Amino acid sequence: MHFGVLGSGIIGLTSALELQQQFPTAQVSIIADRFNEDTVSYVAAGIFRPGTSFMGPTQEITQQWMRDAFNYWDDLRRSSESAIAGVCQLSGYIYSRTTPSIVRNHFIEQLLPIYRRATEEELKLCQGGWKYGSFFTTCLTESRLFLPYATQKFLSKGGRVLRQHVSSLFDVPQDIDVLLNCTGMGAKELCNDPHLVPIRGQVLKVRAPWIKTAFYGDFDTYVLPGFETVTLGGCRQYDSYNTEWCKYDSMAIKERCYDLLPSLKKAEIVRECVGLRPHRSVVRVEPELLTNAQGRRLRVVHNYGHGGYGVTTAPGTAKYAVQVVRDVLAGNSKL
Repeated sequence: MHFGVLGSGIIGLTSALELQQQFPTAQVSIIADRFNEDTVSYVAAGIFRPGTSFMGPTQEITQQWMRDAFNYWDDLRRSSESAIAGVCQLSGYIYSRTTPSIVRNHFIEQLLPIYRRATEEELKLCQGGWKYGSFFTTCLTESRLFLPYATQKFLSKGGRVLRQHVSSLFDVPQDIDVLLNCTGMGAKELCNDPHLVPIRGQVLKVRAPWIKTAFYGDFDTYVLPGFETVTLGGCRQYDSYNTEWCKYDSMAIKERCYDLLPSLKKAEIVRECVGLRPHRSVVRVEPELLTNAQGRRLRVVHNYGHGGYGVTTAPGTAKYAVQVVRDVLAGNSKL
């Protein structure tokens, strides 16, 4: 049995590792032309905090994705490999001046070890006159560390990596039995998917080792400490394909984050990053049987469209996608 995984971001890597775990005697090949720092995953802050609008095919399936994903990250955090994998525990606050619903999150209030209302004293920890707030404890995954860790783990289990650009799903090797399509924004053209839209994000990575707690404010403002740097964000520009750094976005991010935590003004800026989040109103994890003009048939399981929550949900959708693969092989799917 030969499985192909198209894409080497966090969705592709977690899917490939799940395939190896569920089908230990099969050959698994990752096919990609971009790796590590060239993927959108590399830019992500990586905190486990899904957006409340994130949606799979049903509410029940979406909640299961969340449970499976959190358990994966939390188990890795508790393991001896947590440091090299780049997974740690992080606590933080969500503040708002507008409405209490902004600081609530139905996906994780019952899932995280701690998720509670912020006290009046805690609302005053940051400048801004905050009216509503929540405190939570979660996991953070630093993709800069996790991507090479996962790649090495994949290779150590006999996985193969093929550096190849594909302009069609049929460009993959002919002997692949099932292909997992984890191409993120690349799926827009590969699958001719009009529902896949980029949401542009820009962040700053700064050196501020005194920041140990995460903070969220209104207008997509966030301060997220990682292993070596602190991520300052952000922006969400719908249907923007601009991958260039924008000085105006940078100015706005710094103004909002410095207002939140004035001590950040003295932090050294290490780098500024831009990424296009592959957003789909319903994340696509489903099978498809394709036939080309030459009559070649290809069984595909799609796994893309996670938007800004790829790191958060990757292990959950990977587990679900591999179950779909099993159904395809057993003849239980809709193919």
